[in-house]
Amino acid sequence: MFDKKKIEEAVRLFLEGIGEDADREGLKDTPERVARMYEELCAGMGKTPAEHLSRTFSCDNENVVIEKNITFYSTCEHHLMPFYGKVHIAYIPNGKVVGISKLARTVEVYARRLQIQEQMTEQIAEALEEYLEAKGVYVMVEAEHMCMSARGIKKPGSKTVSFALKGKFKEDDALRRDVTLLINK
Repeated sequence: MFDKKKIEEAVRLFLEGIGEDADREGLKDTPERVARMYEELCAGMGKTPAEHLSRTFSCDNENVVIEKNITFYSTCEHHLMPFYGKVHIAYIPNGKVVGISKLARTVEVYARRLQIQEQMTEQIAEALEEYLEAKGVYVMVEAEHMCMSARGIKKPGSKTVSFALKGKFKEDDALRRDVTLLINK
């Protein structure tokens, strides 16, 4: 359960902790703004992909479906800093498909949580495998992590790439290679 008041108190303490005057003009409304922001950034907490993936349509073929370049923004659970990028999804229908916007909505369910990229990648793949009963699922996530770009090692522009492969994509090297080429095209 999201507790806006606790977030506001924490932000106020944080501001005081770094030596700021939480009551000065530019900061007096910051605790409320930050609380509203985290309510949005963590809107996936407690949600499941079921509401998006449970409405399917019949499909009488097993042709690969690819949705690429789904933009996402998430928050790293280690530093509470943003990471963002693109998710690419491919799946092989098993008698049913889902509306393509539902793939992006599924990404949002998992991206809008405190998260690590590797876990988010796996969660998206598992959801597609479970709800669509797909014969194969391929999820690739490419992201820039602000904890690496703006602090620490300070390497802006570096990308972290993670994969989750299920079913036929895990078993068939040629199929996986073909889909990777299509995604990277």
